[in-house]
Amino acid sequence: MRAIISVSDKAGVTDFARDLSQLGFEIFSTGGTKKALAEAGVPVRSISEITGFPEILDGRVKTLHPKVHGGLLAKRDLPSHMAELAENKIEPIDLVAVNLYPFVQTVAKEGVTLDEALENIDIGGPTMIRAAAKNFPSVIVVVDPADYQLVSEKLRQGGLSLEERKRLAQKAFQHVAVYDTAISQYLRQDTEAFPEEMTIALKKRYGLRYGENPHQRAAFYAEQVVGGRRDTGITWAKQLWGKELSFNNILDADAAWGVVTDFAAPTVAIIKHTNPCGLASHDDIAEAYRRALSGDPVAAFGGIVAINRAVSPATAEELRKTFYEIIIAPEYEAEALEILKQKKDLRILAAELPPAYGISHEGYLDFRRVKGGFLVQSSDSLAEDSVNLKTVTRRAPTEAEIRDLLFAWRAVKHVKSNAIVLAKDRTLVGMGAGQPSRIVSAQIAKEKAGEKAKGSVLASDAMFPFPDVVELAGTSGVTAIIQPGGSIRDEDSIQAADKYNIAMVFTGVRHFRH
Repeated sequence: MRAIISVSDKAGVTDFARDLSQLGFEIFSTGGTKKALAEAGVPVRSISEITGFPEILDGRVKTLHPKVHGGLLAKRDLPSHMAELAENKIEPIDLVAVNLYPFVQTVAKEGVTLDEALENIDIGGPTMIRAAAKNFPSVIVVVDPADYQLVSEKLRQGGLSLEERKRLAQKAFQHVAVYDTAISQYLRQDTEAFPEEMTIALKKRYGLRYGENPHQRAAFYAEQVVGGRRDTGITWAKQLWGKELSFNNILDADAAWGVVTDFAAPTVAIIKHTNPCGLASHDDIAEAYRRALSGDPVAAFGGIVAINRAVSPATAEELRKTFYEIIIAPEYEAEALEILKQKKDLRILAAELPPAYGISHEGYLDFRRVKGGFLVQSSDSLAEDSVNLKTVTRRAPTEAEIRDLLFAWRAVKHVKSNAIVLAKDRTLVGMGAGQPSRIVSAQIAKEKAGEKAKGSVLASDAMFPFPDVVELAGTSGVTAIIQPGGSIRDEDSIQAADKYNIAMVFTGVRHFRH
């Protein structure tokens, strides 16, 4: 029996090769893998002993040879294939253990050149993997070091079943597909964002007990991305305390983190069903939390809290007074962490703040699943200073109103459409979300705000088709409005605002969030 072992990730490879040798395999290898096996005392021969040809072009060509691929692709149950092997003095190869050059890690390095990237595109490895996987009934293919022990044990017990071989082959083809996707992403940078063909590479982080509902199966996958994006956010957050995250926990935590990292100022968001029911910015983060909670203390119960500053003991003492599913922040003071750990059902997460947080989220492609396909769009990532306020009413907003309008404008972006928010002193005081009619969202926001609506500002994620929202705002004591504008009835809304002495500004930008 013959095996070819040539790996970039050398974890566990010497023990695996030693097991194979003891089971009677002749082992052939290349370059660094051959050296590592020899130094570990494992009998190993050069791949050149199979090919009868030296490695050439600085190692670019070493396994691309008929004596390798003939030995991999020959069907053992086809007499004509076996006769051709004998005629050409080719011996079958029964096992291939290969994983590929670290392309993603290489291109993630700062200042990497195109030549460096190209040198880390593996050619021989994927070719061997695909050949072995195609012929999996006869050839065992192993791409994941986690499978070494299983393969060794099965071989000691007499061999792998066809289903086990098939599973390894599927894993091998997927390994190459993810690798090719990374290369394609790298080469696509600075070119067309929406090519004719595109693949998405995902790696399983962990399984989940169930999905949105107990009868749905679920797992959590991380997107494998090249091109300089740092691994920040919920996908790569560290869990410091509490039981495992659920499907809904991850959705809500992602929404919460997206809100607070959209603000440069110290900010706290409280999320329920992906919508902010509490949100506030304040120089004192503990006060920001108290203000966020005041927005809707009933809805906050059982919600998710996100904080874009370190959690202090004072903030932790406030947080522990209410039941929350999750708290997520960039870091926690030691005493604060101990205070929060007193809540046994609380999940505590630490996430790295994204680059330039609060100024503009780094752009990315946003994938939305529909049955049978995907909608793909660029992310709604606009720099804070890119908002151009155009006053359209007789009265211009005051400096205090502008501060609240900008806060409300960033807040409404994170609320499900049709979205209306009321804000005062950089605090969300009322919110209406996800209603088929904008006026109904406005009515809900007013009801939630109560007396706090007086002196507040209003933000709408899209234009007003009618002046009804402005009329409601005027009778509720709202003093200023921010909205995209662009309706054929804009003049009606402007006249209504002037009637109530409301300052209204247009942004020219819409923030739908379906």
